[in-house]
Amino acid sequence: MAVKLYSAKICPFAQRSRMALLEKGLDFELIEVDLDNKSAEFLAVSPYGRVPALIDGDDQVYESSVINEYLEEVYPEPRLMPAEPALRAQVRLWTDYCNTTFLPHYYELLTEQDEAKAAVLKAGLDEKYRFMETEGFTRLSGEGPYWLGAEVSLLDLIYYPFFDRLVVWKHYRGVTIPDDCPRLVRWHGAMAERASAKATAESDAYFIEQYASYANAAATAWSPAADSD
Repeated sequence: MAVKLYSAKICPFAQRSRMALLEKGLDFELIEVDLDNKSAEFLAVSPYGRVPALIDGDDQVYESSVINEYLEEVYPEPRLMPAEPALRAQVRLWTDYCNTTFLPHYYELLTEQDEAKAAVLKAGLDEKYRFMETEGFTRLSGEGPYWLGAEVSLLDLIYYPFFDRLVVWKHYRGVTIPDDCPRLVRWHGAMAERASAKATAESDAYFIEQYASYANAAATAWSPAADSD
């Protein structure tokens, strides 16, 4: 088996690439990384010391968004990126929004211990959900359940792992998708039914326990390193 993925089941970034491999129907070896005791073998593939990291024959790739685009180029069927350049640009724009705007706010809320500040952050997160609803799904998805319509794409895989963990934000901070975001709710339900989502799922209890340290931690500036290692 040529393809190996270094992963950790707690990590939503790693879930992005696990789902991409499954959506592509690729055989791969899944290597669970002990994030508290990283092996030299893993660090040789992932110089940042973060999951996911991929070996495909002689190629070594790390960072989830880069891995997923690599998989799309090397294994183009089934297609997970649209053919139209404008829509491919939308995938990259919304990926950037996820990584640089949505996720920092998402994690800041979870780590905020002051109730008044948390309430402000929750209101801000609700507005980000509404922005996805109106500027994302209303403009791009048409009648389909996914970000780009009837077919799943890499963009769906970018966001879904963080919605897969919504139980954590609901349990610790009372966060749910706002009622005025029906397309986002429908998308979340459609994604949860995909085989790739089911194959990478963990129990609510697992996530609530594993994220307790985040929920009880002092608020800090977030970076991808905070959740991918």
